[in-house]
Amino acid sequence: MGEDRVDKKGVLLTLAGGVCWGISGCFGQYLFQEKEANAEWLVSIRLLTAGLLLLGIGYIVQGKKMNDILRAKEDCKKMMLFAIFGMLFCQYFFFSAVEHSDAGTATVLQSLAPFVILGYVCIRKKRFPRRDELLGVIAAVFGVFLLSTHGNIHHMQLTKMGLFLGLMAAVGAAMYNLLVSDILRKYGVYPVVGFGMFFSGIVLSFLVRPWRFQVLWDVQTILCLVGVVVIGTAVAFCLYLKGVSMVGAFMGSLLGTIEPVTAILVSFVFLGADFQWIDLLGFVLILGTVLLMSLSTSGIEMD
Repeated sequence: MGEDRVDKKGVLLTLAGGVCWGISGCFGQYLFQEKEANAEWLVSIRLLTAGLLLLGIGYIVQGKKMNDILRAKEDCKKMMLFAIFGMLFCQYFFFSAVEHSDAGTATVLQSLAPFVILGYVCIRKKRFPRRDELLGVIAAVFGVFLLSTHGNIHHMQLTKMGLFLGLMAAVGAAMYNLLVSDILRKYGVYPVVGFGMFFSGIVLSFLVRPWRFQVLWDVQTILCLVGVVVIGTAVAFCLYLKGVSMVGAFMGSLLGTIEPVTAILVSFVFLGADFQWIDLLGFVLILGTVLLMSLSTSGIEMD
């Protein structure tokens, strides 16, 4: 990005993806609370189904060009790394962290992804982090902490396994930000995200065997599942990763912290979730970071 102003379209796409994730989280919460859904079942279904949806649309729009990424050995390898170490790691370890701790703790730990990206970039470029970079990460992570725990650290159930799984989720989130930009610019959203979700969904399905779980099926279940798959997976990842390819992995990871803001607002309005005054400070920290990064005239260069 150099000294040019941050790509406004990329910022909007990244934010839109985060908002879609936040909305889909509420669909998922309803399925967990009311329809006896299981997190492992939901993640495997959402990745596999959303992958098939994007591949279907991609073949209609791009035709045989969709297969180009599979023929290019190095690019196909990058896509598989993105699928396994990015998409699958982030999704599987996040929900495993929820199971071994709680949703708030897992969200806070996963939000450490910008630190991972910043550390990687600084090591690669052999430099120290800039002050604005560190302040941006700290403010965003602290904002997520306030929203996830209402400012009470005792609400975090930090078991050893939960800590490990949450940190692995952060690594996965960093990986799918770092791995995808060049091949996304080269091949487009449909083949990269579509094949990535499809392959990660297949692997996860073998791991968790979603067919063994019992879910209460009715119209509400189907509508919520469509919301999770279409809005929260296919649309969300396409918008977010396209935005990341334009604004960079580090800024994208900070902009992605808009997700818990959206989730809490939607949960408060539609699901009657608790809302406390300390949450307002979390909103200010996250939205302030997003605004400052969006208006920034410089950013981390990955190349």
